[in-house]
Amino acid sequence: MFVRAGLAPIEALRAATSTPARRFGLSDRGRVAVGTRADLLLVDGNPTQTISDTLNIRAVWRRGTMHAGD
Repeated sequence: MFVRAGLAPIEALRAATSTPARRFGLSDRGRVAVGTRADLLLVDGNPTQTISDTLNIRAVWRRGTMHAGD
């Protein structure tokens, strides 16, 4: 929806991750860095260029534990 509203894919990803984390003071989320929560998605493709690549989930990490993708 962010991309449909005119944001570039990279801007849409930030709007859904790092920006709200920063605004809500969640310093342990929204970015990949030592000491932060390990909540990650591994996807096929490049969602910074093609936002629909976010649907190609290969694996999920939640709180540092890997869960297999679909």
